[in-house]
Amino acid sequence: MRRAAVSVENLSENPSTYFRRTKTLFMVVIAGFLSYYAWALFFPSTIPYNLLGPLGTLTKYLVENHKTTLQIGYVVTWLIHLADAFYALRLCKIKGITDGSTQLQWFVQTFLFGLSSLIYLLVYSPKKKSQ
Repeated sequence: MRRAAVSVENLSENPSTYFRRTKTLFMVVIAGFLSYYAWALFFPSTIPYNLLGPLGTLTKYLVENHKTTLQIGYVVTWLIHLADAFYALRLCKIKGITDGSTQLQWFVQTFLFGLSSLIYLLVYSPKKKSQ
């Protein structure tokens, strides 16, 4: 059986400070999507719809015909990211990541990038202390 393609080598020898940065590609894609979503929601008159091809056509349709749905979706998106971030804090405690600054890094990264960050905590398995 094949395991997930997520590598979880511990960059720190100390499990209490384990942290993995999300892959740059995911960061760029997620930040771009969320930025475009905010742009369409808050400044729709500044979007050059005709230069964006099918994406522009779709965006213009959604802005003109489903603004309330877009607004609700935007709030729900950030609420899900917030819930993911608090779950990351819980996972930190469960997995022995006790350093406050490391927990803050997990919280912020997971809030901004969601599951692409949380996956590293979900698959992280700290070494058991041998007696």
